[in-house]
Amino acid sequence: MVFSTAYLPPIEYFKELAKYRSIYIDKYENYIKQTYRNRCNIYTANGKLSLSVPVIKTTGNHTKIKDIEIDNNQAWQHIHWLSIESAYNSSPFFLYYRDYFEPFYNKKFKYLIDLNTELLYLLLKLCDISCEIKFSESYIETSEILKDYKSIISPKNKKSLVPIFPEYTQVFDDKHGFMQNLSIVDLLFCEGTGCRTYLEL
Repeated sequence: MVFSTAYLPPIEYFKELAKYRSIYIDKYENYIKQTYRNRCNIYTANGKLSLSVPVIKTTGNHTKIKDIEIDNNQAWQHIHWLSIESAYNSSPFFLYYRDYFEPFYNKKFKYLIDLNTELLYLLLKLCDISCEIKFSESYIETSEILKDYKSIISPKNKKSLVPIFPEYTQVFDDKHGFMQNLSIVDLLFCEGTGCRTYLEL
């Protein structure tokens, strides 16, 4: 199965990934803006907030995802961590997990795929998901045999895989109600080790 790289991916990404013993991440696809490749959604006191990692397309619109660099001239790490901390500081499990995540917002990554991959490995561990991550050696074409999630799991796809997920208690649901398919960190910080069970529902 083929997935795109993603920054703190949404719940549907992990719900699908958890079905397989191994998956491929396509390193040779062209970068597509306004997707989960460099953005995630969290739940704040003001509602849903999209956090985007600023990137540099070294060869323009045809830059392969493996070559996408992070624009570290922008203070995105400081902004992202403050936003995550503010959103989830009062969640049941944030204090337990924060030391796993904070180092990512102090370390400088050159390439987006390296940041995403290290975060993915951490999230698989914390969510107790056993899935081998493989990386393509060339662009992977869509086929009937190899299911391609690259365009399916996308904020642009109005026919995504998202079912009506069972509700879990979110930090600000008393203000804005339950929000579907946020970043996996929303589920992790709110449900802790119950995250894995939730993904199987």
